Amino acid sequence: MARVNFSESVSMAMGSLWSNKLRTFLTLLGIIIGVLTIIAVVSIIQGLNNYVYTQFAFFGANDFTVSKFSMTGGSIKEYREMMKRKNLTLDEMRLLRRKCQSCELIGASVSTTRTVKFSNQYLKDVEIRGVTHLDHMIGSVVELDRGRHILKEDDDHSRYVCIIGADIVEKLFPYLDPLGKRIKVGPHNFLVTGIGEQKGKLLGMSQDNYVRIPITTFHKIYGSRRSININVHTKSQEQMEIAQEEVRTILRSKRHLSFKDKDDFSFVSSETFIQMYRAATSSIYFAMIAISSIALLVGGIVVMNIMLVAVTERTKEIGIRMSVGARRLDILFQFLIESAAISTTGGLIGILIGFILAKIVTAATSLPSTLDPGSIVVAIIVSGSVGIFFGIYPANKAAKLNPIEALRSEQ
Repeated sequence: MARVNFSESVSMAMGSLWSNKLRTFLTLLGIIIGVLTIIAVVSIIQGLNNYVYTQFAFFGANDFTVSKFSMTGGSIKEYREMMKRKNLTLDEMRLLRRKCQSCELIGASVSTTRTVKFSNQYLKDVEIRGVTHLDHMIGSVVELDRGRHILKEDDDHSRYVCIIGADIVEKLFPYLDPLGKRIKVGPHNFLVTGIGEQKGKLLGMSQDNYVRIPITTFHKIYGSRRSININVHTKSQEQMEIAQEEVRTILRSKRHLSFKDKDDFSFVSSETFIQMYRAATSSIYFAMIAISSIALLVGGIVVMNIMLVAVTERTKEIGIRMSVGARRLDILFQFLIESAAISTTGGLIGILIGFILAKIVTAATSLPSTLDPGSIVVAIIVSGSVGIFFGIYPANKAAKLNPIEALRSEQ
């Protein structure tokens, strides 16, 4: 009878929590903040991970782009070095078309931003992208809602035709069919021959705010002194690696680079985007760990102090239990279970609030969120472990009390 079982300890802990509501809230606050921080951030990051890995697949697992600039170079020094690189040209694209055996399709693109007008409606900062024919099948694949893609003849003859995105349709043609209409890109008139399917946003950026025109027309209007991107499609991921080596060899030979010289061009693939995303979110993970660790540390210290107060308040009760046969181990386990129950309760509340907070952020910002059951289990284990760790000292103190002195206590 003197021995305390698990369910009885939990029941006593819950009773103590309920009878001292303000103290309980202050005790649990650190644990709650630590766990809700973990759950809220993990929910958003897991949702973003699923979303980003799905969306970045748009680039194509078998596709890559050759670019003048690297997307992973972040320092000013690296950027200045890349500025000195030679521009990639249409002649180099044509050379790759002739010589790259592992490349199934090769296209090119180049872009700028301009204001687009129709009648008295206009839209600023629209991406104007010059593309070769068939470029819509490489990398960021463009499917049409209706109309036709840019043809080889459009490219060969520098025609003023264009494909427009869903944003252009929505803003400039709310009540009209854009096909066959002419829009102004800057001072130039373009015939709309195709309308792209709506893709929506990627990390808050619209993928439908574009006008695609033949790349030769782009060069005719804006000049050919800017570097192009050469886009390559291969049959498989294995072929992509072989194709990259082929492209590297051909371009280095064309540019007369010695074996000591570094590449003066860069490769971009879907993996590049994913690496950039991971690098961007890694700092969020570190911040989350730091904030939640501090909060859990503070919460653990508060739990330890409250348990020390509980030992003092219940000294006589401990003496009575020992006098009727409770072992020191029973007293130790009783207070450890109570400490773990308190912190686990804080963890459960933190999980609930964190999940709700993540959903509020999703509703307010459209950032996706999802919560893996494994994260919930880890949060419960961590909060319980904090309670056990910080409960060892007060539990040990209770277990070492002298039964006779404890019975004499006036508490």
